[in-house]
This record gives sequence, C-alpha cells and structure tokens, in this order.
Amino acid sequence: FQYLRRFDQGYSLDTFCYAAHSVEGNPAECLQQFLLHCGITDPSWSELRNFTWFLNVQLRDCEASVFCNPDFVQDTLQC
Repeated sequence: FQYLRRFDQGYSLDTFCYAAHSVEGNPAECLQQFLLHCGITDPSWSELRNFTWFLNVQLRDCEASVFCNPDFVQDTLQC
C-alpha cells in the first residue's frame, strides 16, 4: 500500500524502503489503492489477496536486491 500510495502521489520510489510495522493511511484508503491498481474490474477477495501477495513478494525481493540499491547502481540506470 505504501508503495502504491507514493507512486500515485508522484514520489520517486527509488529510495523508499518499507519499515516493518509502519502504518500509513486507513483501511478504506488501502482497499481503494488495491482496487485501483489490481487491474481487474470488480475483483473478488481472492483476486485482491493474490495481487497483494504477489506485489509484496516482488517489492520485498526488489528491496533485498543489490541491483535495485541506489547506493550500488548510483546513476547507471538513468536514461
């Protein structure tokens, strides 16, 4: 949710890293973000769960990857 929220607000996600147990927004805002970004019109709870699980796994792996660390890659990935 925190990544999606920042993405919609136009913030750079390159240096953002999720802090465990940090809370932002409210449940209604969280659900709204998931519904907006899941890519399915009128998704079921199962589809939302799968979307959030997949997004969480991908973002966790990205945060752990040295290739996504801005201190490591510096400006080598700039267009």
